[in-house]
Amino acid sequence: MALPLYDSQPTRRVPWMTYLLVAANVVVFLLTPMSNFATWYGHGRVRECRAAHFTYQYGAVPKELTTGDQRPLPSDIAHDCGPAAFHKKPWTSAFTSMFLHSGALHLLGNLVALFVVGMGVEDRLGRLRYLLAYLLFGLVAVYGFAWTSPDSTVPLIGASGAIAGVMGAYVILNPRGRVVSYVPPVIVVRLPVWVVLGYWFVLQWLSLGDNESNVAYTAHIYGFVTGVLFAILARRAGPAHRLAALARG
Repeated sequence: MALPLYDSQPTRRVPWMTYLLVAANVVVFLLTPMSNFATWYGHGRVRECRAAHFTYQYGAVPKELTTGDQRPLPSDIAHDCGPAAFHKKPWTSAFTSMFLHSGALHLLGNLVALFVVGMGVEDRLGRLRYLLAYLLFGLVAVYGFAWTSPDSTVPLIGASGAIAGVMGAYVILNPRGRVVSYVPPVIVVRLPVWVVLGYWFVLQWLSLGDNESNVAYTAHIYGFVTGVLFAILARRAGPAHRLAALARG
């Protein structure tokens, strides 16, 4: 499998919004009980319980999103860690879940992907539109996953749904781009973006039946397809905006 390392295409501006999103994800992770940095959450079993409560409080639970009501904690967690001492509005978790990660490797994998494709998409959409698109992709991924698994009470966390949308947008906005990728064991090669990201999308699709995995492949697919559609619309709107700007000038 090819691991993307960086986008070989030059950008026209500094990708400040991509840097900001990377920084926001890192800072949030360091402040959560899932990070070893946040020692104020305690140690051992105390920390594990606080991490479980934190995940259910700020993670996106599909059954909560589809019903609009907060669900009680699973019986095993409530028995070992106590009942939920928080109240949440489920719709807000669709946003907060995008900035939570279960561990350092989960965070690193997502941020590498965001860094590789985010700069090119930001360069073509502009900073504000890129940020709004990123949040849109994440929301569609979260709610799409909830709609597909409406009875699930397992919280969904991670930026991968939003980043999958950025991947889909990248394929459309920069179809001739090449991504420098690492191919195990020692090969580093420049591959067309449609090969790298197309292969990734196919893997997500083929993995849908893997019930033992804790990866939300469905959310990735929803995010990716949304990114493709958004970028198609953005490209069609682009020439009209440019002509209008020339007419005003």
